[in-house]
Amino acid sequence: MDAKTNTWKLQDAKARFSELVRRARAGEPQRVTLHGREAVMVIDPERFEVRPKSQEVTLAGFVERSKKYRGLPIKLERVKMTFPIERSPFDEEEP
Repeated sequence: MDAKTNTWKLQDAKARFSELVRRARAGEPQRVTLHGREAVMVIDPERFEVRPKSQEVTLAGFVERSKKYRGLPIKLERVKMTFPIERSPFDEEEP
């Protein structure tokens, strides 16, 4: 366990689980690593808020949900834009 960063190796976390939980409940999130990589974090549930994963946000969806435009018949269409292809800087110059 690294006291400065509150990081535990899995083996140490298992052996001293009560201490790990006590520290987490005291407001210090505890990180547990597995093979040198962060695996889980133990935190106090009082300091944790679960938020539902938001749906993909698109401009059309934003406008549809916007209070300012709610109820107005707005339809947005996707338009494929093409840009002129300029000469590549890697093309050989003409003599």
